[in-house]
Amino acid sequence: MNAVPEQLPLELDALDRRIVLATQQGLPLDPRPYAVVAAQVGASEAEVLQRIERLRARGAIRRIGAVPNHYTLGYRANGMTVWDVDDDRVDELGRRIGALDFVSHCYRRPRHRPHWPYNLFAMVHGRDREEAERQIAVIADLLGDACRSHDVLYSTRILKKTGLRFAGPDRD
Repeated sequence: MNAVPEQLPLELDALDRRIVLATQQGLPLDPRPYAVVAAQVGASEAEVLQRIERLRARGAIRRIGAVPNHYTLGYRANGMTVWDVDDDRVDELGRRIGALDFVSHCYRRPRHRPHWPYNLFAMVHGRDREEAERQIAVIADLLGDACRSHDVLYSTRILKKTGLRFAGPDRD
């Protein structure tokens, strides 16, 4: 439940664009990934880091993080839990759920009544359905009377998660 930086128009110069293109598929698996990116784009490591921080501060980059393949790690029961939580408590309870070690991400979303009453989402990962169901029970206990209903949407396949992509120089 993070505050979003003010969204102001941001001019990207040629170096900014090269940095985005070099990193949009992920950072290199290297002890110094920004040095590798710097070599690719013709800049210093310090300049790449400074520009990425500027893009993050301006809201052009929201976050940098790992995207694990849960199936490869042995987690076969991956479920997006959805909860109908009292609006006046959803932020507080969402922070508590997001802090649980078995929740990979937790966020508030708008309801779409009458068909979708859920306003709190939390992704859980279990080695099997029984483990995931135990985790869901922990969340239900934590929410208590503030929750009116919930459901679980289990993954049936891996979906590739990507954000906005720039076309490469050969497709401009």
